[in-house]
Amino acid sequence: MTTSATATPVLPLTTDDGDALVAAARRAADEQGVRIAVTVLDAGGHLLAFRRDDRAVLIAGETSTRKAFTALQLDAPTRDLVDAVRPDGLFHTLPTALDRPLLFIAGGVPLHRDGRLVGAIGVGGGAPDQDHGIALTAIEAVLGG
Repeated sequence: MTTSATATPVLPLTTDDGDALVAAARRAADEQGVRIAVTVLDAGGHLLAFRRDDRAVLIAGETSTRKAFTALQLDAPTRDLVDAVRPDGLFHTLPTALDRPLLFIAGGVPLHRDGRLVGAIGVGGGAPDQDHGIALTAIEAVLGG
């Protein structure tokens, strides 16, 4: 049996990509005077890069990782999911239904190449809108949006 459909390979996210995303996020945070932690995960949820600024609140490391994991698992920016998990939201039980490190606060963004999910970035330490904006700035700088 032969098939005419062939899958086009998509380059995976690399450690160099992860390091570049962390550096770009830190530059964006420095411009705003925000101390952050940044986590970059590959498509399998494995850690590619992580950095917490010395003066970032300690919990920023955990929140950046949970935001990245949530964005990866649901293939959606965490900012877009906040309303869905409110008490009257469609997925209001999701945060407690799974034994997973999900976090529904802005700052997690999935990463795509050629329309395919290749990983996620999570930023923690600033206000939610700052974290989201810093993540988007890093993505634009490294992956072109």
